[in-house]
Parts: sequence; C-alpha cells; structure tokens
Amino acid sequence: MRHQYPFSYFSHLAAAAVLMASCAAQAQDAAPGPAWTFGGYGSLGIVHADYDQADFVTSVLKPDGVGYTRPFNLSNDSRIAAQLGVKVDKKWSAVVQVLLERRYDYSYKPTIEWANVKYQATPDLALRVGRIALPIFIGADYRKVGYAYPWVRTPVEVYGGMPITNSDGADVSYRWRAFGMKHVTQAFYGGTEITLTDTTNVKASGLAGVSHTAEVGALSVRASVFGATVNTNVARALFDGFRQFGPPGVAIADRYDVIDKRIAAATVGVNYDPGKWFLMSEIGYMNGHSFLAKTHAMYVSAGYRAGPFTTYGTYSKVKARDPNRHPGLSLEGLPPPYANAAMQLNGGLNHLLQAIPTQDTYTAGVRWDFLPSMAFKLQYDHVTPRHGSRGSLINSQPGFRSGRTVHVTSAVLDFVF
Repeated sequence: MRHQYPFSYFSHLAAAAVLMASCAAQAQDAAPGPAWTFGGYGSLGIVHADYDQADFVTSVLKPDGVGYTRPFNLSNDSRIAAQLGVKVDKKWSAVVQVLLERRYDYSYKPTIEWANVKYQATPDLALRVGRIALPIFIGADYRKVGYAYPWVRTPVEVYGGMPITNSDGADVSYRWRAFGMKHVTQAFYGGTEITLTDTTNVKASGLAGVSHTAEVGALSVRASVFGATVNTNVARALFDGFRQFGPPGVAIADRYDVIDKRIAAATVGVNYDPGKWFLMSEIGYMNGHSFLAKTHAMYVSAGYRAGPFTTYGTYSKVKARDPNRHPGLSLEGLPPPYANAAMQLNGGLNHLLQAIPTQDTYTAGVRWDFLPSMAFKLQYDHVTPRHGSRGSLINSQPGFRSGRTVHVTSAVLDFVF
C-alpha cells in the first residue's frame, strides 16, 4: 500500500516549534538562581528515488521510505528537537532533550533523546546518570543534528546499521593530556528499549563499553567498543514455526532468533579539519550472533569550503560476513501439507536474511550556509545493494534485483537555535 502524508505530520512540527518558543520565553523570564539554557535543532528534508521495487530508508527504524511506497518522501530526514539545560552550581547540572521524528509505527510521538544529571567531581572527572548519548561514533553527540555535519545524513552503511543512539544508565569520563594530545576516556553501562509497535520491541541490557577520543590540532580520533545482550520478538512467529519441526527446526531458530544474544561492536573514526577542507573516515564492526549478523562497514569523506559553500564527496560500504541465504528445512519425506509449510518458512527465513546488508554508495553534495544558523544541502547518492542483499532498502517487491543501482536525490534545510 502506498501511503500519503497526514496533515498531522506538519501540525506536529508546528506544535513542537510553538512549544520550543514557549520554553525559551520561560527560561529567559526565570528568576535569578540556577543558570538555564535553551536551544534546539531541526531538519526539513525531501528525498526522491528512481526505483519502484523497494524503499530507500535512512534507518532500519523507518517503516517505509522512498521508491516503492512513494517517489518522494518528506519524513526520512525531517525532525525537530528542543533541549533545556540547567547548571545548578560548579558541580551539578542537568539536561533534557525532546525529539520529534517519524517512528516505526508511523506516529510522531515525541521521545526523550537525552535526560541526565551530571556531577563534575573535579575539573577533569565527570559522572552522569540518566539517558545518555551512546558514544560509539565520531558524531555520537550530534548524529541527529543535521546542521553539525556536512552531509544531508550520516552515511547509512555505517550509522544506519546501529540505530541505537542512547542508553539509560551511567557513564564516567576523564580528561587528561599525554604525548602532546588531549584525551577523553569514557566508560558507560546501561540498557535501552526501542518500541517498534504495540507488540514488537527491541531490548538491549548490560550495554557496556569504553570510548576514547584523542585530539591534537585539527586532528581527532575516536575508538569505541561495546557489547550488550539483545532480545527482540521481531520475526518470532517465523522462528516459532521452525521449532515445530523438531531438532532441525530448533537448530535454525536457535541460530537466528534474537533471544539473549550477545552482540559486540567496535568503531574507529578519524577526522582532520584544518578549516578550508576536511577529511574524515570511520570503520565499524558488529557481530550479532543471529539474523542481526556479522558486518564490516566503512566510509571515507572529503570536502572543500569556499565562502558559504562546501562541496563534498563520500564513499561508503558495508559487507556481510555471514551468508544471506540458508537451505532451511529439508522437504524430503515430508507429507505435502508439512512440505508446503516448511517451504514457506524457508522462504520467510531467506527473505529475512536478505536484509543482512552488503552495499556500497557513492555520494556527492553541496552545502550552502546562507545564514549563521541555517544551511541548505543538495545530495546525490548512487546506492548499489550487492550479492543478493537488499542493503539499506526495505519493502522489496517481486521485481527487486540485488545489484541494481538506486539513484537517490535529497534536499534538506538544517537549522539550530
């Protein structure tokens, strides 16, 4: 089914903007005491894809995208957020960030992106408790703030495969100097739950890791590792069906179902930005021990600034290290009704495994900073899923062919306030 944009999409954006303005006025009129800050960010984007046999999406948490469902999409890159902070004294502070963007259930319910209390124990040692940004990429603290990076969106091959952006728990960070560089080491522990629909969710518990950032001059490097125990009932009905076929089916279900599966991930990123130009790259590794699979991903991006204009190019790639096909249950010797059921289960499994991404993208774009707090961007992406994978595409139709390039054109207005 092809969906039309509800009027509520635009009314929610307008309501959020009014709420932000109201909060700002209240913060400015507050009586002397704790120091309050208010700000926010937003993106208004439109995307077009030339392929009508699947949808291009910017995240696996999007219900549909552009291509099959509709030729143009307004929700892939559009969002708006407000952030309210308070500094009680030299040691205690807190922040809350509320984000509005399209969710997997097609709604636009506001979500709390950050909500934490910080204790600055010493000038170099800080502790936080609450909902905290997950520090696993260079852009971890601003991956949803389109104005903060040169592209229309962060590279889908790297960032799109790791949709978790925050964790409920605690972290400790320590700043130090060595070898002529500034260092920040951060350790974190917590968990998160993503609600997809009323009956479907993804839970990550025991989410623990370490991130380290080193800076010298225009160069910064960040390395992160983390692990978590993941549970989700996505595709649970499929795997319950396999379990009805005895030990062979149970073995398949245990291999791919996400029940107390330990995932591990690691990323390394480098950014060199002397001002006139920039060069940055990140690589990532994830092992999900399930249909979440094992993947390697990377991108390299460079750009040049001339006045208010920035031109840039990016190459990004993700490659599956697990097969995206499985022979499934043997049909030999099964009575016709059981053979038909097994064949359908095998088809469902292989359709699921096609989502294990193998894809590369060539990107070219331009950014125009026409106001101090606003930027307009145009971007073209040459997206090619490979080796039987759907890559970052969803809602594939019978005519879908892996290896067929999808041409994606995007425009976005990014702003901060």
